[in-house]
Amino acid sequence: MNKMQKLDILLMSLSAIRSNKLRSVLTLVGIVAGVASIIAVMTAISIVQVAMEKEMSVLGSQTFQAQKWPAGGFNSEQDRRKAEKRPPLTVAEADAVRAQVDSADQVGAELWHFGVSVSYKGDVSNPNVAIVGGTPEYSENNTHYVGIGRNISHMDVAGARRVAVIGYGLAERLFPFVDPIGRDIFVDKRKYRLVGVFQEKKSAFGSGYDNYVLMPVTSFQRTYGNLRNGGFAKSVNITVHARTPDLLENAMEETRQVLRRERGLKHNEEDNFEFFSSESLITNFNRTTLGVKIGAFVMGTISLVVAGIGIMNIMLVSVTERTKEIGIRKSLGAKRQDILRQFLWEAVILCNIGGALGVVLGFGLGNVLSAMTDFEASVPLEWAIMGVVFCTIVGVGFGLLPAIKASKLDPIEALRFE
Repeated sequence: MNKMQKLDILLMSLSAIRSNKLRSVLTLVGIVAGVASIIAVMTAISIVQVAMEKEMSVLGSQTFQAQKWPAGGFNSEQDRRKAEKRPPLTVAEADAVRAQVDSADQVGAELWHFGVSVSYKGDVSNPNVAIVGGTPEYSENNTHYVGIGRNISHMDVAGARRVAVIGYGLAERLFPFVDPIGRDIFVDKRKYRLVGVFQEKKSAFGSGYDNYVLMPVTSFQRTYGNLRNGGFAKSVNITVHARTPDLLENAMEETRQVLRRERGLKHNEEDNFEFFSSESLITNFNRTTLGVKIGAFVMGTISLVVAGIGIMNIMLVSVTERTKEIGIRKSLGAKRQDILRQFLWEAVILCNIGGALGVVLGFGLGNVLSAMTDFEASVPLEWAIMGVVFCTIVGVGFGLLPAIKASKLDPIEALRFE
């Protein structure tokens, strides 16, 4: 078949679609709904996924954290009881990791306390400020850098000095018109000298990245040393920064061995601490959302299959209505394969028009989430391509039976059809 013949068949297919507008629109509805549902859900998941990955990349690509509690929560009550029995990690263990892990260049220790207020000259913040007692490595290991002033120092830690670095949002709240550096603030009704302010770090989820106070870990221990968390002694979070991204696994294994020795674990005993990194958090999140993606794909596929059955039925009716037209074309020399191609073209074109409309509608519906939140808009093109490809498969698969029926019509019998 030459190019002119192919073009003629394509034009005839388009003409047939245009001449039956109502039937074509009704056929498109199912396809549009099926593709739009898949694209909308996948777009919404992609938006949340990008935001979550950005949030969970707080540790950077070279940092991991050792802690008592699993970062992803508990899978069962048994896991919870098991974690509660673990001894807390300590600053001394963080010091041991710092001294013995050659693959790491920075090791920090963190202790957290939540729900306090901070005040300056009678101006009091809401009681939702977090306090972190940390070491100087906190800033680098958590990729939250000091914008003005300075970070806490090893001298501050050694002397348990009452100095603090506060988040950008807290500084904006308490010091809208004055330089905060060197001012005395009250953190949970205790006086601290403000030495620095962190750079602004926004969160799409409204997390308190800019609503916390960093103080030397020794100052924290002196004030909150006996504070218990849910009936259990507070545990230190140990952050470890590998010298290079390639050394992350080495640093993690070295840290594991150091902590096992420090905690007196025998070779046949399992770790009584947890590791997590940005990559592991992202992997866990993707594993969690996989079921939603599969569910959306299955539901969308069912919708497309139902729409495909509708296309097949409508085209079978079309074959019956156009029997005389088919007979005339065959009597004028049209071959069986020409009729077959024409009806297949009609099914594929209809499906792809519906697919294109469904993709556009799906992107619009999916990005409603970004319009209502601070999430970044997303257009997952791979799902758009998959949607169009799947529509083509549906068009060929469900248009084949009507096309075969049309191509097999006897021209003489077709011409007699009324």
